[in-house]
Amino acid sequence: MGRILAIDYGKVRTGIAITDELQIIASGLTTVDTKELISFLEDYIKTESVELFLVGEPKQMNNTPSESEALIIPFLEKLEKAIPDIPIKRVDERFTSKMAFQTMIDSGLSKKKRKNKSLVDQISATLILQNYLYSK
Repeated sequence: MGRILAIDYGKVRTGIAITDELQIIASGLTTVDTKELISFLEDYIKTESVELFLVGEPKQMNNTPSESEALIIPFLEKLEKAIPDIPIKRVDERFTSKMAFQTMIDSGLSKKKRKNKSLVDQISATLILQNYLYSK
């Protein structure tokens, strides 16, 4: 069984989370500069078995796509061309950034560490992945 890799896509940087081989535990993996994301994913799948990409789907409260969806669509097209053998599934990512920030507060991280936006992105990707695993 391959891993599931979750992507919290951002204009500047992208959070990435991954499951274990049994797809039970979601863990933050890293944050990558978005312009290097495709090459990072290509390198990652050379050493790890990945069976699914989960990509966050940002939505407004009225269920319409958020403005950042316009940035994600071209990325999805590039990802599909670069790595056609791994399917892509979209997952609602509403509130994940707020939940990630609250998680940081709850875990006792200092204000300085909570300002680390790359950590927020990584935690957001982990939350996207955990929500998917719970719903599965």
